[in-house]
Amino acid sequence: MSTRRTFLQAAAGAAALGDLRFLSRLPAVSAAESRGLSSKVQFRPEIEPLVRLMEETPRDRVIEEVALRVRRGTSYTDVLAALLLAGVRNIQPRPSVGFKFHAVLVVNSAHLASLASPDSDRWLPIFWAIDEFKASEARDEQEGNWTMAPADESAAPPADKARPSFIAAMQKWDEAAVDAAVPSLVRAHGGNELFELFARFGVRDFRSIGHKAIYVANSWRTLHSIGWQHAEPVLRSLAYALTNHQNEPNPADHDLAADRPFRKNQDRARRIRADWLAGKPAESATRQLLSVLRSGSDDEACESVVQLLNGGASPQSIYDALFVGAGELLMRQPGIVALHAVTTTNAMRYIYESSGDDELRRLTLLQNTAFLPLFREAMSGRGRVGDERIESIEPAGNATSPPELIGQIFHDVTADPSSAAQKVLAYLQAGHPPRDLIDAARRLVFLKGNDSHDYKFSSAALEDYHHASPRWRDLYLASTVFRLNGAAEPDNELVARIREALRA
Repeated sequence: MSTRRTFLQAAAGAAALGDLRFLSRLPAVSAAESRGLSSKVQFRPEIEPLVRLMEETPRDRVIEEVALRVRRGTSYTDVLAALLLAGVRNIQPRPSVGFKFHAVLVVNSAHLASLASPDSDRWLPIFWAIDEFKASEARDEQEGNWTMAPADESAAPPADKARPSFIAAMQKWDEAAVDAAVPSLVRAHGGNELFELFARFGVRDFRSIGHKAIYVANSWRTLHSIGWQHAEPVLRSLAYALTNHQNEPNPADHDLAADRPFRKNQDRARRIRADWLAGKPAESATRQLLSVLRSGSDDEACESVVQLLNGGASPQSIYDALFVGAGELLMRQPGIVALHAVTTTNAMRYIYESSGDDELRRLTLLQNTAFLPLFREAMSGRGRVGDERIESIEPAGNATSPPELIGQIFHDVTADPSSAAQKVLAYLQAGHPPRDLIDAARRLVFLKGNDSHDYKFSSAALEDYHHASPRWRDLYLASTVFRLNGAAEPDNELVARIREALRA
């Protein structure tokens, strides 16, 4: 048997003479394997092995295998990065930017839940999201096994043409040209500039009930945590999602309902006074807009926003109406559509607050306004829509201590959410710490949550409690119990598995 030294000597000698017979001693690489390496986008070498581990390990073992790496020193940031990248490489945002694609959309929500958690629970949301990725990966395989291909460098525009090429392609909804432009765009421009660009296209249409704006916000927030070095494949995935028009005719050539608010709002944005950000808080403005959101059209709601801003109301007064308007929809029909009114408002609020472009901020505020009546209309096709009003929630509860009242709240959440909402208001108006209530809600998501929407909704709603004005935030948080997890729900068996894997 040859020793390693004699093998290397033989290999070196044979290679020097052009004789490649020494390769016969190496394991064979099948044609399929070699094609597989070149047919999908490759990530940076420091993260690719962890991504491959998540992709290739069976669902019933992936928690344990990733936990083993964590116990050996793999960082939280690397696990988060690998999870997002595994999703963008393997999950297609088709036929809609939703369904199985929630495995990608939920990554930032899980991350936010982790950041807000006590140390003992911090890994639970991320490992839950790994399991969710494996479920979506299997569904994607059943639907055709889409995989992101390497970027076509030969089709990429030069750096100085990347931005106009991307904009022109997005306006034409040309998927191939958009994908060709993204690598040049990422390499030639900084993250802040690209955020403004992608956000504009993320808020332009109502398709996929707000998931495009959600993907813009969530992908950027995750990139802030894992590093801009991972941006190119993530933004290729995002651009692909933003060009999804769900088998409708090309929107560039047709007047389609999902696109009309944006076209009108571009004109409306120019009618808003120049010093609109200097407006004063006005409860009357919030109530007026809330009244329009309850029964008016998207056109009427947006016109109301222009009038209120030009009349001196602050943008915060407008967003207060959007927060509580979304919460009220949830009270009226606590289903999937109203849930997305909340999560989309959260995403658009993030875009609005993060943008430094005045026009984009106006457009985002107007688009968020337009979307709420569209959500309301979409709800009408899904069964009964109630007539509850968020101001009708009255504080009620007879608990003798804050922990007891929190226990009563989450006991009532599943069977009697109206009673739970009253108790939330009683808890908050008594001056008890909102953080204790929010921590309890989040912990129940970890223990009971079985769906990506449990994480998406709770992360959005519990965050936006802090973005509403003091006058409205307690009512807003009370409305969230119509979709939060309750104590009576069965435990998610995955939690025990995760904890065991991390202790092993």
